[in-house]
Amino acid sequence: MNIDLLVQSGPLALLCGLIGLAVGSFLNVVIHRLPLMMEREWAAQCAELAGQTPAPADPLTLSAPRSRCPSCGHAITALQNIPLLSWALLRGRCSACRTPISARYPLVELLTGLLSAACALNFGPTLLLAGALVFVWALIALTFIDLDTQLLPDSITLPLVWAGLLLNLVGGFTDLSSAVAGAIVGYLVLWSVYWAFKLITGKEGMGYGDFKLLAAIGAFLGWQMLPVVILLSSLVGASVGIAMIVFRSHGRNVPIPFGPYLAAAGVLALFFGQTINQTYLGAF
Repeated sequence: MNIDLLVQSGPLALLCGLIGLAVGSFLNVVIHRLPLMMEREWAAQCAELAGQTPAPADPLTLSAPRSRCPSCGHAITALQNIPLLSWALLRGRCSACRTPISARYPLVELLTGLLSAACALNFGPTLLLAGALVFVWALIALTFIDLDTQLLPDSITLPLVWAGLLLNLVGGFTDLSSAVAGAIVGYLVLWSVYWAFKLITGKEGMGYGDFKLLAAIGAFLGWQMLPVVILLSSLVGASVGIAMIVFRSHGRNVPIPFGPYLAAAGVLALFFGQTINQTYLGAF
């Protein structure tokens, strides 16, 4: 990136970084509550199929009730919910009961802010910036949900597929035909790996959410980026998996979520995919 573009994009990057911090605070809510909402929905459906009345429960949405301390139930005020700053001023503890607050909350906010600013610096005030922000924010939410629950919710992955196709319909990261092919190939590649592994071993090697996530990445970036995404995610996933087994006594039969590695590879492909592809092709 040249200096002139950096200077011109500086204020926009600052604005997007601040917006990203606020969005990161909301993503923390999504990461925590969406799996709980899904579990409640599944429990209600099971009860209905069994001819039972679903057990009553307090309403739970992404907007209600207000965020509370899980230990004492203290309602978090607006001043206690300022991204990064509130956690630092509270020294990482609940203001009421002094129970430690996980450092992951400000880390998600910081990560979202930094990546949002990076999107502004890379794409400037264009339609691509809006698409990149949606793409990155969704991948952050999916990463931490998968780490916590080994779930990749359809309520995020499927809209992300359609968002990628719509973006490329009006002039996005690639042409529409490449986006459609990316969605199809992305899904079918991991679907094929899943069934090949299952037929050989009798076990399930990954979940259907991984298929949909790679389809979403293909819909945004086009089929040309899929080899880069698959290679990067496989290398990182294999390295982390081996390290966990060797150094943390992680059981070989304990599943390791693959979604975070796909998401990380998708972000790398967003920023550096063209350069990686050109370097790779130039070697031949």
